[in-house]
Amino acid sequence: MSAPLRRREVVASLLAGRGDMLVVAGLGSTAWDCTAAGDAPLTFPMWGAMGSAATMGLGLALAQPARRVLVVTGDGEMLMGLGALATIGVQRPANLAIAVIDNERYGETGMQETHTASGVDLAAVALACGFAAAQVVRDATGLEAARAALRAGAGPVLAQVKVAPERLPLVLPPREGALLKARFRRALLGPQSEAD
Repeated sequence: MSAPLRRREVVASLLAGRGDMLVVAGLGSTAWDCTAAGDAPLTFPMWGAMGSAATMGLGLALAQPARRVLVVTGDGEMLMGLGALATIGVQRPANLAIAVIDNERYGETGMQETHTASGVDLAAVALACGFAAAQVVRDATGLEAARAALRAGAGPVLAQVKVAPERLPLVLPPREGALLKARFRRALLGPQSEAD
């Protein structure tokens, strides 16, 4: 049996050479993972909005149909915002991809098991909601295929990436919400957006 995937390595792989892709980083560990891969103005980390990463990604994908939008979130947050998958399936934005980094734990509250530890299959839920493609990833080979789909596949697409349940040092993005909003908007729309 191969070694389990490691979350920081997975997220770094998903974001490597990302170009102008828009990234929404879910609450907690996935925001730290995205920051560890390199803080970037086109990454919007969610601070304190558990369950909202997928809907934030949906809004961006609909507002910016020419840009690829990648949501990097955790299993706990995706379970809390499960209804978002139905809304995304109805809207069917071709430019939206969701990577669920699934350690089967609530990392921010003590590593309690989530429902995915008991067999809840988020990829199957996404497919039932009308996603164009969804898969569960358990190894490096699967990760390469998922990376290609997340980066360029006709969406909406979802990859539920199983990773080792580990506690890692925090690598925090800026905490100031107004700063994060302003830098993301400026990076997306240019300096003229500040006059709006």
